[in-house]
Amino acid sequence: MNQKKAFRAGFKKSLKNATVCESFLSKTRGLMFRARNYKKPLLFVWKKPGLYPIHSFFCRKFIAVWMLKGRIIDEKIVEPWKLSVTPKGKFDELLEIPLSSVGKRKI
Repeated sequence: MNQKKAFRAGFKKSLKNATVCESFLSKTRGLMFRARNYKKPLLFVWKKPGLYPIHSFFCRKFIAVWMLKGRIIDEKIVEPWKLSVTPKGKFDELLEIPLSSVGKRKI
C-alpha cells in the first residue's frame, strides 16, 4: 500500500474514533498535558471557516489535519513548543492525532 493510501486509511479510522471538541475549554486544552501514551484523536469543530492558529505548548509531537466541509486542505506533523501553526487556507475542522496512536505505521 502506498503512503497516500495508508494515510487515508489511518485518517478515516482516526476521524471515526475522535473525541469532538466544540466548547471553548475543550478547544483550549486540546492535547496539552495529556499522558505520554494518550492515543485518542481530537476533532475540533468551528461554526465559521477561518484561519485559527494553533500552538503546541505542553504537547508531544502530533499530526494536524485541517478540513473544510469534510475535505482535507492541509496536514502537518507538529513539533512540540511551536508558537503558531496554521494551514494553507481557511478551515472549519481540525483533527489532532497523537503520534502515540500511529505506532509504526508510515505517515
